[in-house]
Amino acid sequence: MAGLPKRHGKPEEIVGLGNERILFIDDEEILAEMSKIMLERLGYHVTVRSNSLEALTTFQNQPDAFDLVITDQTMPGMTGSDLARRILQIRPFMPIILCTGYSSLISEEKAKSLGIKGFAMKPLGRKSIAVLIREVLI
Repeated sequence: MAGLPKRHGKPEEIVGLGNERILFIDDEEILAEMSKIMLERLGYHVTVRSNSLEALTTFQNQPDAFDLVITDQTMPGMTGSDLARRILQIRPFMPIILCTGYSSLISEEKAKSLGIKGFAMKPLGRKSIAVLIREVLI
């Protein structure tokens, strides 16, 4: 029976491992820590911040220390899209992925119009985030 060839291996083997430096922001500390572990298992070097203002300060102090920013949209103090806008003022072509559990607050089209390269719905699945990261870093 002819068909498509089957892909064998784990998702990270299919999409490839990374080694880039990621600034990951989510105010839910448990989710941030679980995401850090997942991303590190994919080969990335991850700095986690649970506060958007703290993340902005981290980025302002070392704007070249990161290859990618992944931020939650809904956070106290400053939304993920506002944080992305501020980061893009510092580094205009910085790859950013915006994550949200509430699609009615911001659409993928709106995020992309702000200069955000990737958009993900929560919860983040290992394979889907791995593929999205590779797409925005290309």
